[in-house]
Amino acid sequence: MNGLLIGRFQPFHLGHLEALRFALSKVDRLWIGLGSSNKPTEKSNPFSAEERKEMILSSINDSMKKRISIYFIPDLDNHVKWIEKIDTIVPKFDIVFSNDELTNHLYSKRTVKVVPIPFLKRNELSGTNIRDLIISDQKWDHLVPEGTKNFLINTSANDRLKNL
Repeated sequence: MNGLLIGRFQPFHLGHLEALRFALSKVDRLWIGLGSSNKPTEKSNPFSAEERKEMILSSINDSMKKRISIYFIPDLDNHVKWIEKIDTIVPKFDIVFSNDELTNHLYSKRTVKVVPIPFLKRNELSGTNIRDLIISDQKWDHLVPEGTKNFLINTSANDRLKNL
């Protein structure tokens, strides 16, 4: 059985890692959709799809890597066209893992099962919170996996975020 998990992963944090583990406990193969892949770099989307892919791959172990594939999902203004576009990018899947009401609504009209993801420390583990901590020079590295931490340090994410 195959599943789909779409996220922006700006940046990839421990909550996302837990979501991947949860999804992989339910399916054999997991397609990870990097949302907003066509958006220019901006304050709420500071990392490119390639960079987010690198963060994920550097943060997961080899057994997880064998069971996932990563796809770039562009934003479209039309929601129905958006899920039709996903069908052209991502191989067939049986389950969508999502807590997003719109995504749940769109897929409820199909034969795809929508499974909610348990949130882990949602107030701390959000991309917005982590970006804000980085910008304000507060401690953030305990909220992300080692691979993401190294990526953010090596790419001077602090400077990038402050300049957006």
